[in-house]
Amino acid sequence: MSNTKQAPLFTRAQLVTLIWPLLLEQFLSVSMGFADTFMVSGVSEAAVSSVSLVDSLNILIIQILSALATGGAVVISQYMGHKDEKKAAFCSAQLYTVLGFSTIVVMIVTMLFSKPILRLIFGSIEDDVMAFAQIYFLISAVSYPFMGIYNAGAALFRAQGNSKVSMRASLVMNVINIVGNAALIYGLKMGVLGAALATLAGRVVAAIWVFLRQQDETNPLRIARWKDLKPDAAQIKRILGIGIPAGLENGMFQIGKLCVSSLTSTLGTAAIAANAVANSIATIANIPGNTMSLATIPVIGHCIGAGEKKQARHYSYILMGVAMGGLLVANVLLFLLVPMMTGWFHLSDVAAKMCIQVIRWFSVFSVFVWATSFTLPNVLRSGGDAKFTMTVSIISMWCCRVLLSYYFVLRLDMGLLGVWMGMFMDWVVRSAFFATRFMSGKWMEHKVI
Repeated sequence: MSNTKQAPLFTRAQLVTLIWPLLLEQFLSVSMGFADTFMVSGVSEAAVSSVSLVDSLNILIIQILSALATGGAVVISQYMGHKDEKKAAFCSAQLYTVLGFSTIVVMIVTMLFSKPILRLIFGSIEDDVMAFAQIYFLISAVSYPFMGIYNAGAALFRAQGNSKVSMRASLVMNVINIVGNAALIYGLKMGVLGAALATLAGRVVAAIWVFLRQQDETNPLRIARWKDLKPDAAQIKRILGIGIPAGLENGMFQIGKLCVSSLTSTLGTAAIAANAVANSIATIANIPGNTMSLATIPVIGHCIGAGEKKQARHYSYILMGVAMGGLLVANVLLFLLVPMMTGWFHLSDVAAKMCIQVIRWFSVFSVFVWATSFTLPNVLRSGGDAKFTMTVSIISMWCCRVLLSYYFVLRLDMGLLGVWMGMFMDWVVRSAFFATRFMSGKWMEHKVI
């Protein structure tokens, strides 16, 4: 740590410049899933259910791959805080190598074994739901490499404090998705296939656009020499040192959610549809917390790379405060407006009632423990403390969310609410461990670069 006091590494204006595009990007990202669910809901409840089930699997895959981008962003942010742009640029090329190889492998496996994977995870779902799900899953698989390129490029721009590029790419992606949905679902009557193709088109364009911007000659993190893409063990080890624990954490977290989704599927099509709509609506309220999660990586990473641990703690308090304030406002509005929002999705009366019930409970818990469950661990990861967050998240996920969900549903007969109550208990446990770790300061004692 520095022995002399430095000027603040980030001014208020710089934080605002970083945060507001991230906020808009998160809103646009959420609206893509929201638009798919909303526009597909006009087809049938089976279509909504299929998109929901596959999206839960897509999130598993994308979250694992995006965790690798997070690993690269942490390393690169620390290099930049350390004023070592040469190694930061080389590490950027290695990040593309890691994500390119990983996404292509996952795409091939998914396309070869799509139906067995769906059967293994979701069991004996109704035939029409399975038929829609397989179509959506196959088209989604084609988009994985493009999502890898997009995530790598977006992470690199954020590491530089430039979040406007990924925000603009997200805007383009969403416009293509929504216009494509309208044309393919409603115009050409393609249903779930139309929704999948529109999403794929948006991701392809966004990936290409971000990569071209990344290669601008004025960008210090561009791939200056194509030979820099050749795998380098030392840099890949640094990326994976953060990325693998984060990927395992995200992966096990999503696998646990899939186990719970399998439980939800046994409650009937109405419960699946209610759960799908509730998840889509809930993501809107999470936007402030997710925004601050992304902002922590360049801010805290720069501080740790510069040896400014006091500033790292200071900015952590600021970002967490903004996250919690935003979550308060978003969830109060959600609690009040959820009956109206549920009405947009053409649910049956039974499904709508279930959806409103779980969302209102969600709003209450989210205000108090969402930020400490999901924003705070990104602070810890930015300091290199990825193994701790992985361990806590995996244990809490399986002991609380999965086991308690099955107990609440199968033993206490709580239905869909029991699934969500298991999730809320997971949040409480995670929050307690992460808050304790943050206050101890041990998360800043790791050597990343």
